[in-house]
Amino acid sequence: MALPDNGTVWPPPAWAAHYEAMRVDDAWYSGDRKRLARVYTNHPRHTERRRLWGRRSFEHRLDRRDHRLHVPLAGDIAATSAALLFSDMPTIAVADTPTQARLDQLLDEGRAQQVFLGSAEQAAALSGVFLRVTWDRDLVPRPLLTVMQPDGAIPEWRFGLLRAVNFWRELDGSTTSTVWRHFERHETGRIVHALYEGTADNVGRRVPLTEHPDTADLVDSLDAHGDTITTGIPQLTAAYVPNMLPNRLHRGSPIGRSDYAAPIYDLFDSLDEVWTSWMRDIRLARARLIVPDGYMRNEGAGKGASFDDDREVWHSLRMPPNEGAGITLNQFDIRVEEHRSTTEAITREAAQSAGYSPQSFGLDGDGAPVTATEVDARDARSMVTRRKKAGYWRHAVADMCHVLLLLDAKLFGSRITPDRPRVEFGDGVAESAEQTATTLDLLNRAGAVSTATKVKILNPTWDDTSVQAEVRAILAETGAAAPDPVGNFPLA
Repeated sequence: MALPDNGTVWPPPAWAAHYEAMRVDDAWYSGDRKRLARVYTNHPRHTERRRLWGRRSFEHRLDRRDHRLHVPLAGDIAATSAALLFSDMPTIAVADTPTQARLDQLLDEGRAQQVFLGSAEQAAALSGVFLRVTWDRDLVPRPLLTVMQPDGAIPEWRFGLLRAVNFWRELDGSTTSTVWRHFERHETGRIVHALYEGTADNVGRRVPLTEHPDTADLVDSLDAHGDTITTGIPQLTAAYVPNMLPNRLHRGSPIGRSDYAAPIYDLFDSLDEVWTSWMRDIRLARARLIVPDGYMRNEGAGKGASFDDDREVWHSLRMPPNEGAGITLNQFDIRVEEHRSTTEAITREAAQSAGYSPQSFGLDGDGAPVTATEVDARDARSMVTRRKKAGYWRHAVADMCHVLLLLDAKLFGSRITPDRPRVEFGDGVAESAEQTATTLDLLNRAGAVSTATKVKILNPTWDDTSVQAEVRAILAETGAAAPDPVGNFPLA
């Protein structure tokens, strides 16, 4: 769709199902008990309202403490996904040396790794994320790499490729009766801005950008059309990164699926049930004293009776002489092992359903030191998921880094040769120095590796010039660089 017409129903009916799924994913990802309760208490399906967070009972009144507990496993899954992908920055390289230097500067000053980590975590939770390149000359003299949320975007596809996207947001000052929405449409070669005044379920009418303070400052940067900013480059200034494809609920859609899209909402809910039950056991197992009526002190008419647990000497007048009743201690058992094993089983199943190894969440480990090979073997499922996701990220990161370079040259006058960079993700598991040294020693004994290769393995981030300099230094120190004294001496 282009910019919405006046009076359009919002959100568009075609996207209502996607937004509803993202709303549920967002509630679990947030870890906010109030948000979970709001989602499930008002869920249109009665069966969903029977979940732990949809129930309303006497104990859940506003004047009583809510004893339901939440385990933020959904947030841990999303954070683990992001850490596997971007805990080490991928290699982003171009052939031209000055361009590479400028690209490194743009990524470093733009805190690209933090941007990628945050966006990858959100993508894992909400099915995908948008990367956007923009600029603000009053803020910094360079283009900016930013993240846009999937539940605030209406993309347009052609043959599975993104051709345009409308980003929208509700502005400050919106009320229950009046909602201000800012639309930012990215097309090839231009960005269009629009402001609408409407209601919660209707986009309303389009009004000038000057009608709201949050969009008024955009007017000075618009061209003669009055609502457009020309980028001057043929590339789209936004890219979509699906978390994982296909979307099992919408098989023909280019929209990705969340890590929670496997049926693990039930597991999240069951985990909270078990945790709540565990804490209930602890709460009920507190020692309680059952005392006879004669041990109670009368506080007077209408004031009831009390028991002083610090008093050392007691006498009873109301008890029969030979009854033998006394103070009874009542304390229930806490089912620790049952709850612990159930919790671990649910966590393991949820992790595997999301595509990760239990080892990635601290399960199935005995705490003993392990080699990188053993780590890779235990985390095999996580590594497979990581490589699959890296394939989606590689193209979007390359496209947006290319746009960064193009806009830097076009708008900020950088003397570079913009080119689409090559993006490579590492292995994800790093060997220790001892393991690397052992590997190189075995290869050297077998005569199957050169000095240059050994240096490259030990220092994978070095360029060819640095590697050759280190090789020359090693050969000079060991004397291996000395010329053959025999030379071409004839044998006969």
